Amino acid sequence: MNPLNAAAPGRLTSQDLIRLKKYLADNLMRALETEAISVEQRDSFIKQNIIHVYKQTQLNLPEDLRKQIFDQVLNDLLGFGPIQPLLDDEDVSEIMVNGPKKVFVEKKGKLAKSNVTFDDDDHVLRIIDRIILPLGRHVDEDSPTVDARLPDGSRVNAVVRPVSIDGPSITIRKFRKDKLQVEDLINFGSITRPMADFLQACVKARFNIIISGGTGSGKTTLLNVMSGFIPENERIITIEDAAELQLQQDHVMRMETKAANADGLHAVTIRELVKNSLRMRPDRIVVGEVRGGEALDMLQAMNTGHDGSLTTVHSNTPRDAISRIETLVLMAGMDLPLKVVRQQVSSAVDLIIQQSRLKDGQRKVTYVTEVAGMEGDVIVLTDIFKYVQSGVTPDGKILGEVNATGIRPNFTPRLEAAGFKLSADVFAPKSSPNSHSRR
Repeated sequence: MNPLNAAAPGRLTSQDLIRLKKYLADNLMRALETEAISVEQRDSFIKQNIIHVYKQTQLNLPEDLRKQIFDQVLNDLLGFGPIQPLLDDEDVSEIMVNGPKKVFVEKKGKLAKSNVTFDDDDHVLRIIDRIILPLGRHVDEDSPTVDARLPDGSRVNAVVRPVSIDGPSITIRKFRKDKLQVEDLINFGSITRPMADFLQACVKARFNIIISGGTGSGKTTLLNVMSGFIPENERIITIEDAAELQLQQDHVMRMETKAANADGLHAVTIRELVKNSLRMRPDRIVVGEVRGGEALDMLQAMNTGHDGSLTTVHSNTPRDAISRIETLVLMAGMDLPLKVVRQQVSSAVDLIIQQSRLKDGQRKVTYVTEVAGMEGDVIVLTDIFKYVQSGVTPDGKILGEVNATGIRPNFTPRLEAAGFKLSADVFAPKSSPNSHSRR
């Protein structure tokens, strides 16, 4: 049978190729069902039988076109369709599908349109289903957004009509197969050696730390690296919307939120998991990101003996991070006076690390800031390290460096009491700071 109804390969249209791919996929799926192939044998069965099904079409396509069709069908049936090659490309850090014909990627911090396309909206929807159905999640007109993850841990967000006006959309933040170490960040120029020594001491001394940054700035990567400083003999509980943290310690209990079912029931939120974690004898609580009322529960945990906690928040500066936390606490519905909220924040949080993605794609820690207490109704922030931009090269690369401000943090005695007496060189600026660093 010839599914194309075309006399010669030279006259094949895009619709002809779509019909051929559908014919091959449908026949392979029927063969799987007829033969009752086990999950373990599925991949090898499809790869072996695609040639047999193709021969039944009595087509004689050019070798390069035939290989292209086979690869696309195999990716659809065994992988994640047209985006599978992008997932396999280690240089691609993010994949953005803005409809079937607009697929963008981020490579080395730069966005570019790829030559990958889907057949149509239904093709995108099939790949979304391939991702979310094994996780027990669903997406439709009534629940048009969904968060999920790939088997390798990559974070996925999908949006469908009517919310996504131009067709179904997929955004994938890829999961690195090799876990970055602090030495990698130093080599990349994201942080300096003195800064790394300081942050390691703060984590080991059980300071409460917030990593602040915008979307795609590298917050989770930095959180992963810093969590590596936690001693092996401590019980760590991680809480995330979609599990992507890569903690290497042995004693880690990972928890993930659960979306509501089709009836809108039985959701499990970050806030519920934070509350539950307090009953699980944690030495450390690591929350992938606070974005709602769980900020209050997190602060209360930090203030009641669960020190050494780590989390991230979306904001552009350390001062913005404080304002963001205040807003999230008020979302908990406790009707607390703002001054009380600020007292909670200032007593709970020790350090804010600002992670930024520069215009040229570089990712850097731009501030390491101590939460130094209250003056009246205002939380005092003191910059310990600060990134200063010095120029831009003709090809657009941003020049600058992180420098110590020369200010020793107020919590230095706590560091020393925990056994970390840092050299004065750690806090010594290479040159005089450009501006005063107490805000």
